[in-house]
Amino acid sequence: MEKAKINKGPGRIDRILNRIEKAGNALPDPVTLYFLISVIIVIISWLAAKAGVSVVHPSSGETVTVVNLLTRDGLRKIFTGMVSNFQGFPPLGLVLVVMIGAGIAEKSGLIAAAMRHSITRVPPRLVSAATIAIGVIANAFGDAGLIVLPPLAALVYLMIGRHPMVGMLAAYAGVAGGFAANIMVNMSDVLAASFTIPSAQVIDPNYQGTPAMNLYFIIVSTFILIAVGTWVTEKVIAPRFSHYEPTEEQKQEISLTSANEKKGLKWAGLTMLALLAAVVLLSIGKDAFMADPETGSILAFKAPLMQGIIPLITIIFLIPGLVYGKITGTIKNDKDAARLMGDSMRDMGPYIILAFFAAQFLAYFTWSNLGIVLSVKGAEALQSAGLTGVGLIIGFIFISSLINIFVGSASAKWAIMAPIFVPMFLLIGFDPALTQMAYRIGDSLTNPLTPLLPYFPIILSFARKYDKNIGMGTLISNMLPYSIAFAIFWVVLLIIFIVFQIPLGPGAGIYYQLH
Repeated sequence: MEKAKINKGPGRIDRILNRIEKAGNALPDPVTLYFLISVIIVIISWLAAKAGVSVVHPSSGETVTVVNLLTRDGLRKIFTGMVSNFQGFPPLGLVLVVMIGAGIAEKSGLIAAAMRHSITRVPPRLVSAATIAIGVIANAFGDAGLIVLPPLAALVYLMIGRHPMVGMLAAYAGVAGGFAANIMVNMSDVLAASFTIPSAQVIDPNYQGTPAMNLYFIIVSTFILIAVGTWVTEKVIAPRFSHYEPTEEQKQEISLTSANEKKGLKWAGLTMLALLAAVVLLSIGKDAFMADPETGSILAFKAPLMQGIIPLITIIFLIPGLVYGKITGTIKNDKDAARLMGDSMRDMGPYIILAFFAAQFLAYFTWSNLGIVLSVKGAEALQSAGLTGVGLIIGFIFISSLINIFVGSASAKWAIMAPIFVPMFLLIGFDPALTQMAYRIGDSLTNPLTPLLPYFPIILSFARKYDKNIGMGTLISNMLPYSIAFAIFWVVLLIIFIVFQIPLGPGAGIYYQLH
């Protein structure tokens, strides 16, 4: 009997997970959640204003009182500001611009082909490390990694004589558990920073940040997670699965990349290298195009490299995607390219609706001054309780992990949490980049464990292809070692950065001094 077949009925783990799933499913949709929270903020602003709640702004020294939004003027502002709130929502433009390029790369087939081609060329002894590595890096390409990589890794393991479930689990752990790591600035960085920066500016209007604020830490994290994930795969997961004998149909499933795809990948890769080389050339030398004209630094906030990170990401995805599509035939002319861009934007429809309601929530939170008041009061409470330093950051990681079990969307959670925790921790003295990184770690750790992640049922259906009796308990129990190991080493790594005050990214330290 294969070790994969460990769930014979509704055991204790399944019962617990079923309760978690039921509780999570009982939560409103994020759109409804934002609407309800917005209504609650308006009501709280009325109550707090009546009670005369106020704080002293730690930066300006001015007294800040809660503004009642349930007045005639407040309701007018709510009514007339809906469109401008939506137009001024920080993440909206950033995400949509990036998706122009990322959408072409995905819809043309470049991303799927690149992952398929890379993992099938790896020597068997390195396949676990490669699977974890490709899984982590695949996060730069959005959700495609969660859909494409796990079943592909299963087939690769199958063809080298190993149990396909080991490959599938390793891939899922890399993509889902390593969500906050990468070797490059990617969509996750853009989304996180777009909430972090305006949240920090609630307290310090002079705060400057970029999507690259966690770059150094996520690069180091990538190599740590690859090593840890490989060890867990080989020492903990693989021994749990006995030999698997594939069917003839399964043996034929993994096909070699076609000559056309190989040619497309070759030229798309050369195109990407040329683009990266152009960026490097524009970033070196005296008076470099990408450098800050005043300081000469390419990593300064005002440097074109930092200010232009969004269009750079778009171009680096867009042009190779067009090249690949043209060579393979998925893009025959400009009409096809425009259609694929439109298709990628169509996929963003749910996010755009979410962004509209999130924009109203952030606007009301700012107008009412509740963000400043809660941050100052919360910081005072934490300081009076003695909860500062590393312990506070670890506690925040734990809270983020717990919330992630019930609310799957990283951006939806951070849109709610950032306006509270970023200013609060800033007042204690932590750089917003550290608060953001702590959140992202916690958000990643329980990704593989939560049945509420939208891709969890998809992975489960993939797994049942190799064992129809596999249930949630099987998947969760085999993901738990990854989450525990990632948590230990990731938290230790963050502590090292904090203790030695190693910058998390360009211009982003551990501590922050209010101006």
